[in-house]
Amino acid sequence: MTKGKIIGVDVGGTFTDLVMVDTDSGAIRVAKTPTTLDNQAYGVLNTLDAADIALPDVGLVVHGTTTTTNAVLERKLSKTGLITTAGFRDVLELGRRTRPQPYGMTGQFIPIIPRDLRREVPERMDAGGNVLIPLDEDALRMTVRQLADQGCEALVIHFLHAYANPAHERRAAEIAAEIWPNSYITAGHALLSETREFERGVTAAVNASVQPLLERYVARLRDELKAKGYAGDLLVMNGNGGMVSSHAVAHEAAKTVMSGPASGVMAAAYTGKRAGESNLLTYDMGGTSTDVALVRNGMPPASNEIEVEYAMPIHVPMVDVRTVGAGGGSIATINTAGLLEVGPHSAGADPGPICYGKGGTAPTISDANLLLGRLNSGKLNAVAGGVGVNDIAAIFAEKLGKPLGVDAAQAAEAVIRIANAKMAGAIRMVSLSLGADPRDFALFAFGGAGPLHAAALARELGVPRVLVPARPGMTNALGCVVADLRHDYAQTVNTALGSDDISVIHDAFARQIAAGEAALARETIAIKETRYDFSADMQFVGQSHVVRVPLDSPTPSDALLRERFEAVYWDRFKVDLPEIRARIVTVNTSVIGVRDPVDLSQLIDPAGRNGTPAPSGRRKVIFDGKTHDTPVYWRDHLPIDATLTGPAIVEQLDTTVLIPPGDRVEGGVDGNLTIHIGAAA
Repeated sequence: MTKGKIIGVDVGGTFTDLVMVDTDSGAIRVAKTPTTLDNQAYGVLNTLDAADIALPDVGLVVHGTTTTTNAVLERKLSKTGLITTAGFRDVLELGRRTRPQPYGMTGQFIPIIPRDLRREVPERMDAGGNVLIPLDEDALRMTVRQLADQGCEALVIHFLHAYANPAHERRAAEIAAEIWPNSYITAGHALLSETREFERGVTAAVNASVQPLLERYVARLRDELKAKGYAGDLLVMNGNGGMVSSHAVAHEAAKTVMSGPASGVMAAAYTGKRAGESNLLTYDMGGTSTDVALVRNGMPPASNEIEVEYAMPIHVPMVDVRTVGAGGGSIATINTAGLLEVGPHSAGADPGPICYGKGGTAPTISDANLLLGRLNSGKLNAVAGGVGVNDIAAIFAEKLGKPLGVDAAQAAEAVIRIANAKMAGAIRMVSLSLGADPRDFALFAFGGAGPLHAAALARELGVPRVLVPARPGMTNALGCVVADLRHDYAQTVNTALGSDDISVIHDAFARQIAAGEAALARETIAIKETRYDFSADMQFVGQSHVVRVPLDSPTPSDALLRERFEAVYWDRFKVDLPEIRARIVTVNTSVIGVRDPVDLSQLIDPAGRNGTPAPSGRRKVIFDGKTHDTPVYWRDHLPIDATLTGPAIVEQLDTTVLIPPGDRVEGGVDGNLTIHIGAAA
């Protein structure tokens, strides 16, 4: 076990959060500072200063970063060249014959690598891995030099059917390494050994184009931490919910995309398991967006078919998180049709919502909550440079109320209702659309704004309980602390059940196990045990889509594969097709280095938390058009086993918890709060 202090630090769109756990004493320290968008490393260092942490005493730092995600979404990428099979130069741009908007000829698409930097060389394999056209090594050398002369910093080698036989890609990478001025060379098969040249090519292109950015960032942060006395390894979160050494992370940089949301889901699963809630709908509402996911039986689902935006599929395993543009800073506007819209544009951290007092003038969700009495106007006034509730009400009345024919408070309620509808739609997308009934789950609410909206969302979705962790606004950083080491592998096999030797499947799993164990052996972090997760992506012959089939063993029989596949297919589609043969498309293995558990009982100091709950104040709060005199409690002073009935508000450093009329809240394990919807006595 890593002794001493473990730090998890997560960079969000608005704030950078830090959680430090002392594994010897159980003590926990937290900090939150504004994100420094120009250089995220400054925000990380600011949180360390805010928490007053002496780095020489720290044993491990785990970091969740949005460097790669932001670079992809904003197209602030390294100049990258691509070499591909002759005739397939435009695969990355042709895509899958879809369009940005389903209706109308609107929208645009900017490929990761522009056409003038995509080059072809003679070579060709068939789908069985047989050489049809040998690799033209002279043409390859000339093309590599041309791309280097054009100022490309990174290079992608992406040949057709390299998943079936990577010999040409491997040889091309060897030749390129002799010429290319740095090590930023990505061979598509090494990152993703699957069919579908578009998805494989985009994934490789993303990896190459963010490699230099990520490596420079983590190197700079490592140097800064070392200068402050930190002697351990810096680990970086991946989008699969695991973590990897910063010295190796840039090699597969694409795997860090969406790592922030993934770490929050991992923390939710960990916290829920300790609280006896293994089936969760996770709901993370921050300042910019809302991320939702489904956790079944304590296991966050992973997907290798995530599309982070239009025509941007990144087919490496990631926690299946869906995002909508509704966060505390989401801006409310009246569109050209005279209708109220909320998001996706956000006020961000600077200037932020009006109530931040940093020059923001656009109405946001946070401002709406303030007008309705749900946020503490007194505390915000103290830091908002004189911006008060009346100022915000005047802006709401002018910009939203006047066009809609309502007053400021009614406009604020309308903003909240629309935001809640968007977030409820996202939760339905990860539950009902996948055959899961929300009534069978608890809603795990986190993020700085999540607990403000969670009870209303649960009521709309029929979810019976809301679990609010001890530090909702720090959950992503907590995910960095509790995450395990993890390496994922996928290999296309395209094997029909019953027609090919099953040893092909067993051998593929064996190679993946060996690769994962070797990767764990290179890590510097001690692990308690190694766990393996096996699955197969399967389909009926003639289909184009696949379903993920969990497996207990790397040596399944044909009969077992068929049985498991039909069960999963029936559960998903309620269709039985016994007369059609099944095919295994891809085999997948996750090799997980399980770390020692982390004690979360002191996320809120338990000392002195007993007796009867006593309000720290009261204020007028609007619920469904009616004003209620509402008690306000400070969470750190609530008894561990406190019971409250709504309406009530619980405030803390990193969030505000709203308990509407008719609901009941109870304290529980690790300082969690459980809101029982409609259960007030």
